[in-house]
Amino acid sequence: MMDLTQRQWVKHAVIHPFEGFEDMRWKKSGSLKIAMLIVLLLFLGEIAYGRLYGFQFYISYDKTFNIIPYIVRSFVFFGAWTVGNWSVCTLLDGEGTLRNICIYSAYALIPYIVQLYVNVMLSHILVRDESVFMQVLELIGTCWTVILLFSAVKSVHQYSLKKTVFAVILTIVAMLIMLFLLVLFMSLIQQVYIFISTVYTELSYRAKV
Repeated sequence: MMDLTQRQWVKHAVIHPFEGFEDMRWKKSGSLKIAMLIVLLLFLGEIAYGRLYGFQFYISYDKTFNIIPYIVRSFVFFGAWTVGNWSVCTLLDGEGTLRNICIYSAYALIPYIVQLYVNVMLSHILVRDESVFMQVLELIGTCWTVILLFSAVKSVHQYSLKKTVFAVILTIVAMLIMLFLLVLFMSLIQQVYIFISTVYTELSYRAKV
């Protein structure tokens, strides 16, 4: 089997969706540092897509920059997918470790990330009548990433086709549950903060009086 560098393995996995991850698994390849860099590029790409898109295609009415939505769409979603898939597939006798799931899933995001940056650049070059090219590019990048994610789950856990579909569905359900619990937790933290702040303000006022 081929002997590639870590960067070459990334290219091999993306270009060969049905055998790239299988080859990576047998060679025990994959870099966690590269995976984290890819997730960081996803974060920056989401910001570029939301804030630097050509004005003729997208107008932002936000008066202030809020980084939270971009963190959610990159780091939080990716973390929820990784942990959710690991949790579900542990119950389904999957062979993948949390580290490998993280690496393979990050590699699978590359087509989607590439189309983010390319579309941002094209939005400053093309006119509105040519937006179909950007839509096609977005569709290709998204579908390619979906195929890679499916292949990554199948390869890292050594599942059959049907079991992979079942695992992906359960992973999405697990993500929704985790995100729902996260929203509840953040809401609880906010309520506690408001309560403490109110008590502190009241005590400060009474102390001055």
